[in-house]
Amino acid sequence: MTESPSKCRRLGLWGGVECTQNRVADQYFDQLDRSGHAHRIADLDLFADLAITALRYPVLWERTAPDGLDEADWSWPDERLPALRERGIRPIVGLVHHGSGPRSTSLVDPEFGQKLAGYARAVAQRYPWVEMYTPVNEPLTTARFSGLYGHWYPHGRDDATFARALVTQCRGVVLAMQAIREVNPQAKLVQTDDLGKTWSTPTLAYQAALENDRRWLTFDLLCGRVASGHSLWNYLRDAGIAEAELHWFLDHPCPPDIIGINHYLSGERFLDERTHLYPGEPVGGNGEHAYVDVLALRVLEAGVDGPQGLLRQAWQRYGLPIAVTEAHNGCTREEQLRWLQDVWQAAQALQAEGVDIRAVTVWSLLGCYDWNRLVTTDDGFYEPGVFDLRGPQPRATELAQMLRSLASAGVHAHPVLAAPGWWQRPGRFTYGFTLAKDGRQLPLPPTISLSTIPTTAAQPVVITGATGTLGQAFARICELRGLPYRLLARRDLDIADATSIAAALDELQPWAVINAAGYVRVDAAEHEPTTCYRENADGPALLAAACATRNVQLLTFSSDLVFDGAKGAPYVESDGVAPLNVYGRSKAEAERRVLAAWPQALVVRASAFFGPWDTYNFVTTALDALASGQQLEAADDEVVSPTYVPDLVNTSLDLLIDGECGIWHLANPGAISWAGLAQRVAELAGFDGMSVIARPGAAYERAAARPAYSALSSERGILLPSFDDALQRYMRTREAEPMVQARAVGA
Repeated sequence: MTESPSKCRRLGLWGGVECTQNRVADQYFDQLDRSGHAHRIADLDLFADLAITALRYPVLWERTAPDGLDEADWSWPDERLPALRERGIRPIVGLVHHGSGPRSTSLVDPEFGQKLAGYARAVAQRYPWVEMYTPVNEPLTTARFSGLYGHWYPHGRDDATFARALVTQCRGVVLAMQAIREVNPQAKLVQTDDLGKTWSTPTLAYQAALENDRRWLTFDLLCGRVASGHSLWNYLRDAGIAEAELHWFLDHPCPPDIIGINHYLSGERFLDERTHLYPGEPVGGNGEHAYVDVLALRVLEAGVDGPQGLLRQAWQRYGLPIAVTEAHNGCTREEQLRWLQDVWQAAQALQAEGVDIRAVTVWSLLGCYDWNRLVTTDDGFYEPGVFDLRGPQPRATELAQMLRSLASAGVHAHPVLAAPGWWQRPGRFTYGFTLAKDGRQLPLPPTISLSTIPTTAAQPVVITGATGTLGQAFARICELRGLPYRLLARRDLDIADATSIAAALDELQPWAVINAAGYVRVDAAEHEPTTCYRENADGPALLAAACATRNVQLLTFSSDLVFDGAKGAPYVESDGVAPLNVYGRSKAEAERRVLAAWPQALVVRASAFFGPWDTYNFVTTALDALASGQQLEAADDEVVSPTYVPDLVNTSLDLLIDGECGIWHLANPGAISWAGLAQRVAELAGFDGMSVIARPGAAYERAAARPAYSALSSERGILLPSFDDALQRYMRTREAEPMVQARAVGA
């Protein structure tokens, strides 16, 4: 028996560049400008190094010909499309990506399709060798956001605008492909759209049925399936779509050559009229019932269909070739890796079943901006992708290595992949209950601490410094992020004892060691230099040597006190050290010895910790003093960069997973004196700033000298949010578990 083509074909690996150019009122949001890719052709070399074979790539109508074809500027695609071809990457050319066209048209313009077809013909004539096109990305999603929810232009909030926007876009796809195929008869349509699913209580089953029928509309229209017997025929007619318009699709079918499925963790929803069960969730409705619309993964005990189930449904419905055309998760690094692995393995499993699935597209190679607010604001909220853009040049994350491994071997090995993603862990149930798929409440499943998982099941991260603020924070966030770990006290691992180190590492077999132990009493160090050096220099050096022998990654911490303050401006990684005190000298010595023993070690300099989980940091003690009506004294001539511990820990873990090494500065951007910090805290907390007494540092009797200016910046990448952003998050809750959980899992 001859094996089916889908079983013979190797799963392809494609890439994509987030290129949304959407309109909100009269403002256009351009992801290509925001990512810098619009001006950085060298990115194409980075993409080629990933071994992808195809790239979803924009030749956007709004960018190329905003004032009509006579005024079109082809210089950008003229340079880039041939460059992709030279690098062996096939472009899948997109013409409209969540946009509504130039200002001369819109998604409710009857002439939108003809105008788009004119532009599509011009693109095909200019690049006749291009074979694959996506004239309009995600027509259904764009129609929902533009016509049903009011987020994007033309800001409709009704079924009529939704239906009009969807039909307009799908007609544009058909007319564009007709125009393209007049030039290149072999051109293929890769039609993308989001594919989710809606679950509900029995009461709302009728609304879920509407949502689940509506999710197929893009492909049903293009395939000529929306006839009088279709489940949504009356819905579309009632929304103002003429019968002749629907018959037009029957007369001009344009089935995709490849159905492109974009699926996100947020794509499967649960509708529940029992709104009291979901405090804080917005309540919507349909005129008949009020209900919440929540992430199904957060409530359904049995889980959801997920990528494998949804892709299978698309195959069963259409029997057309399929590709995953977006696989992205905006979250911490290990969850990005786990999500891509889940999608890839789902596609592989479907191929083995005989499903004609062609490729998985990693999205977005350069990350994306402000999708946490559906690109309705310009807040600068950035989600890294395969590359992280927060440095002077795009920096490859562990996802880049994963792509190379998938391209060459079809699998990727990293220790964090042994644990499940948050969407598969019991901790995902954030409302205090779980539901059966019929809406019945069930008890919460038991949870097992990741600190107790046998090392035979998953390699752990070893964390030293069990009693310290930083060690406790790492353990807490590793638990939230699903990273198996062992938090060790000195009795378990004495970092200054080589025998103790060897015994612990050989027993636990970690993939990484996080050294959060150390001597932290800056003034006492002047009288206890031997003890300080033992904990801060000898210990990290011995750890580095042991990790080097075993090829184990190491993360250890240094301080802004390695500098003398003479620069008078924020210090970067390459600035020379010149510590003023014993503590600073011990940290500088540790940096030198650690990197000499293990050049692959990651050394993070940070400054002035504050956070929600200890009572000893300056911000917390300042709040306590102000709340009790006390005056608070603080130095006004010593400038630092306060560092929010949850941000520091999350970012350090990302860098560790990425395999970064050398010295990195991680501090929330900003420079402020201790007195200024106290005054800012008083202001945000609503206390009288006059309670803060500013004094010069010399007025305090301290054994150790401090630099007058030790603020940190970075020449490698500004990875933490601003100091003011961090302080406001801290101030919103001093018991920040919900906030940290949301940041850790990308909710």
